[in-house]
Amino acid sequence: MMKRITIRDVSERAGVSTAAVSYVLNGREGKVSPDTILKVRRAAEELNYIPDFSARSLANNKSKLIGVVIPQTEERKQLLLQNPFYSELICGIEARLRQSGYHMILSGVDKGEGYIDTSMQRNLDGAIIMGIYQESFYEDLKKAKMPIVLIDSYVYDSHFHVVGIDDELGGYLATKHFIDNGHTNIALVTGMIRKDGVVEKRFLGYKRALKEAGLFYHPDHVFEHSVTYEYGQEAARLIVTKYPEITAVFATSDLMAMGVLQGLRDEGKEVPEHVSVIGFDDISIARMCTPPLTTIMQDTVSRGIAAAERLLLAIENGSSDHPAEPAIMPLKLIERESVRNLSMNSDPIL
Repeated sequence: MMKRITIRDVSERAGVSTAAVSYVLNGREGKVSPDTILKVRRAAEELNYIPDFSARSLANNKSKLIGVVIPQTEERKQLLLQNPFYSELICGIEARLRQSGYHMILSGVDKGEGYIDTSMQRNLDGAIIMGIYQESFYEDLKKAKMPIVLIDSYVYDSHFHVVGIDDELGGYLATKHFIDNGHTNIALVTGMIRKDGVVEKRFLGYKRALKEAGLFYHPDHVFEHSVTYEYGQEAARLIVTKYPEITAVFATSDLMAMGVLQGLRDEGKEVPEHVSVIGFDDISIARMCTPPLTTIMQDTVSRGIAAAERLLLAIENGSSDHPAEPAIMPLKLIERESVRNLSMNSDPIL
């Protein structure tokens, strides 16, 4: 096994003290002369010196590691691979952390599982938690004594920073767009509606738009299961076979909306000629599908960047308590080609 090159080896090669080497390698070059800087850099390069980050962590009590947790809401589901929303969000987080010299440890937390053991074992400097968990999970997080940012959470607690969106508004904007285009029988295809969760907020926005327009809310028009492409397909088949009066479908994620598009095609229906569809998220493939998907846009990458910046600021301030007010990111409806205006043509397509 090759011997690990240490700071002492670099100091002997350069002919300077270990303190001088430490100053140069840790970016504190103002404490040494330009000649010493040149000697240290040359020696480190010749010896192929690799910094010992674990030793540096012990010295300053900083690991430069950030934990990022994605929810495991479905049994054995790999959400990072199956839902591009998480991939795009994590891209924003990782890029911003790397810019500040931090590294990310990505993990999932199964139902009922805690996170404090992981954070303590890894000596994390902070964590970003996505999704909704049981109350006991958040109580466990408080014991970690580190800054924590929540994404897609309506848990407002003095221990946590929050970066979110107005999900109720998003559900309202999607449904109102259908109504403005002459649709009155509008279905909702969604994940499980849990109290104070993201999905519930989008559901409430859907109901608010119907009520505002004087339209009757049909519980049978709500298709609730898992946030997957496959359930979008299944819901579309149910809509075509059992509820032919439905002319529009609001899916609470683009991934589900893609499944709805395919499910409708499988049943011989065209979008938007027979059924209109709106998604939520504006993931990159939303503009590439056929037809291009009308959707509620949340800038997912920017949201990841904002979460990372909020966490880095909390780490810099050296306190996990008394976080700032929740950061609410903007939303807007992106019109593409998946919604038909019924008001412009009263003749039904058979």
